[in-house]
Amino acid sequence: MTPHSAHPPEDKPASAAGSAGLVVPQHVTLFAPPATLKLASGAEFGPVTVQYETYGTLSPEKDNAILVCHALSGDAHAAGRLTPEDKEPGWWDVAIGPGKAFDTNEYFVICSNILGGCKGTTGAMSPNPATGRPWGTEFPMITIQDMVAVQKALVDHLGIRRLLAVSGGSMGGMQALEWAVSYSDMVETIIPVACTHRMSAQGIAFNEVGRQAIFADPNWNCGDYYNGPSPDSGLAIARMIGHITYLSEKAMHRKFGRALRHRNTYAYNFETEFQVESYLHHQGKKFIQRFDANTYLYITKAMDYFDLGAGFPSLRASLKRLKAKTLLVGFSSDWLFPPNDMKEIANALRSNGADVTFLVIQSDYGHDAFLLETEELTKALRPFLRYARRHVADRRDRANETPPLSGGEVPVL
Repeated sequence: MTPHSAHPPEDKPASAAGSAGLVVPQHVTLFAPPATLKLASGAEFGPVTVQYETYGTLSPEKDNAILVCHALSGDAHAAGRLTPEDKEPGWWDVAIGPGKAFDTNEYFVICSNILGGCKGTTGAMSPNPATGRPWGTEFPMITIQDMVAVQKALVDHLGIRRLLAVSGGSMGGMQALEWAVSYSDMVETIIPVACTHRMSAQGIAFNEVGRQAIFADPNWNCGDYYNGPSPDSGLAIARMIGHITYLSEKAMHRKFGRALRHRNTYAYNFETEFQVESYLHHQGKKFIQRFDANTYLYITKAMDYFDLGAGFPSLRASLKRLKAKTLLVGFSSDWLFPPNDMKEIANALRSNGADVTFLVIQSDYGHDAFLLETEELTKALRPFLRYARRHVADRRDRANETPPLSGGEVPVL
């Protein structure tokens, strides 16, 4: 296995904050028969092909690995560029790279496309081995727990026994929390950002409206649209609805207000007149060029199912499984996953005597702040990760110490 697939450009000093460089996507097939993945629904599934990227170099002790988990519309391409001509880097390039929060001079960062995704990992677009045709809605229902089970198998494949950290924003934060309770002995620290321990009624409601927009598109065809026109209108509307929840009222007012696009007076018709309308249409059009409607259905449903306290008397009881040092980061204007959601997690952990830090960053960006508040995030993440790395090194050194000779013992030379 190659220990890294991205590295700093040669013309930059290793200590400078810069790009993760050119990235080579990698693939691995897991849960191939006779092995299968036992889903939370009880169904058996496999094989699963996973697309992933890595940044930095894995240490000889394999103790510097960080797993970054992506949000609903993300993928494995978290940092760097796939070709020199790429106009846009990976989705969290502001945080991953030499000298950045997840410093690739120090850490080996992994990001994989989730189970059910549409960017290289097995999902609704993938061929069903039984038919050779895309799964469509015959793909099994999945959960955050299932996504994490596949990530765990990938980490095992890479020969990593314990992760220094698991982090992510939004749905990525849900995965970090799931990691800490499902595989508590494999995680040193977690950094959930702008997330929740369970989807709220409001969040489920927005997701359902988005799904209904896809269902209502005449091209959806019960999910069997891969040989014909795609339900682009429905998916674009779903994205428009979702995007509203990612912004704050202050951010929308500052960016658009009630500004019109082309004139100073109203047209008195149904054309797109306001700048905010045009912005949402633009977001919808961009999204359909890179995402799949069935994938949107499956991932939003997985988010709706997420409830870390399910099956336990309380959230506190559920979190007794968690052993990792925890840094929770919320944003003041996030109304999709408000800071109080994360405060509830922090309080439950503190009542269990867990090692937890809870930080609320003041920001007007809303939920999207986890992608935009780079400087403040870096200030929080960098010392936390370095402390964790020192703690791991100190523990290893203590374990490797030669015990002192007891009285009367003679060393063998």
